[in-house]
Amino acid sequence: MRRRDFLTFAGGLGATWLTPAPVLAAARDLSGMSPGTVGNYDNLLILVELKGGNDGLNTVVPYADPMYASLRPNIGIKREQVVQLDERCGLHPEMRALLPMWDAKELAIVQGVGYPQPNLSHFRSIEIWNTASRSDEYLRDGWLSRAFAEQPVPVGFDADGVIVGSAELGPLSGGARAVTLTNPAQFLRDANLASANASRVGNPALAHVLRVENDIVKAADGLRPRQGQYVLHTPISPGAFGNVVKTALQVVAAADSPAGAPLPGRGVAVLRLTLNGFDTHQNQPGQQASLLRQFSQGMMALRAGLIELNRWQSTMIVTYAEFGRRPRENQSNGTDHGTVAPHFIAGGRVRGGLYGDVPRLDRLDGNGNLPFAVDFRDVYATVLQRWWGLNAQPVLGGVFKPLDVLRA
Repeated sequence: MRRRDFLTFAGGLGATWLTPAPVLAAARDLSGMSPGTVGNYDNLLILVELKGGNDGLNTVVPYADPMYASLRPNIGIKREQVVQLDERCGLHPEMRALLPMWDAKELAIVQGVGYPQPNLSHFRSIEIWNTASRSDEYLRDGWLSRAFAEQPVPVGFDADGVIVGSAELGPLSGGARAVTLTNPAQFLRDANLASANASRVGNPALAHVLRVENDIVKAADGLRPRQGQYVLHTPISPGAFGNVVKTALQVVAAADSPAGAPLPGRGVAVLRLTLNGFDTHQNQPGQQASLLRQFSQGMMALRAGLIELNRWQSTMIVTYAEFGRRPRENQSNGTDHGTVAPHFIAGGRVRGGLYGDVPRLDRLDGNGNLPFAVDFRDVYATVLQRWWGLNAQPVLGGVFKPLDVLRA
């Protein structure tokens, strides 16, 4: 067994948590880390995956462009319903909850995010986003795993990352010390089974397994509810994504002092959350409206919870998805796989506003798709270089320009 192998535990459903089938994965053992070569991982990154490929044109609506109504006579958002952000574009009406964050200038909207020669397969395109590869390049490790290999997360952290709402490691695949937390209660029970001491074992393969188990135990200790732990008071809407947000905030709170103050060098560097269901080929309006409502309420709950935990200024939230949808609606009141989409960057130090380019519906390509304006790896370079202070080039395999979305 190699270090990159996973340990997987299966168990039942916890009484107050999320979905069944918990998966726990841990890779790189702590003994291999080099102290003193770390990025600023006290700056927390929260990735939100809009799984399935969100329709960007009905999320950030170019309501003033007459071609928008022409391309979408049935599913287009009516001008009078749009939550207007400026004279050209606005938000889907179910995203009105985000307005306080927008008005506080803590929400950046990056329009036209994509990549050259896009692949419209769900599996292949999310692989490109997870590994930060070119469309003709096949990489094994996720971009965050490569970042942590370049600059390890300090040993005091409970884990490199925690994944909530999905069993897939995504950008943390291939080496990161990651915990997939679909069922936290079961995770803690499973972790009790790991009682390893690798130093007393002569067999290298078995010693590796035991080191991985030690990582599991360490992560569990950090996440385990304890007496005197700070109790979060932020109200969170019920529902699947609300539960994901609640678990994420509990992970953050678990590393805080009993008074709810952040403890430097503790917790995790990354949280990855997933909101599923954006593959809207049919009957999109109601389905997307529900998802965007959950997303917006979840984002505002994250903001409120992180403010309560004094972490809003040290957190950056970034959305991503495998692709967007085609500009022209299909015959099933839905949209098919497209090329680009807007994405959101939020946080207390984010410079709010519109970035990228307004969709040019008069410049669709031969397949009826929009050209990309911002390479998704520019967003990753923003995280690596501006947020964590790392050298982005060896991680991304090239030079990409960070976005100017952070206040000094």
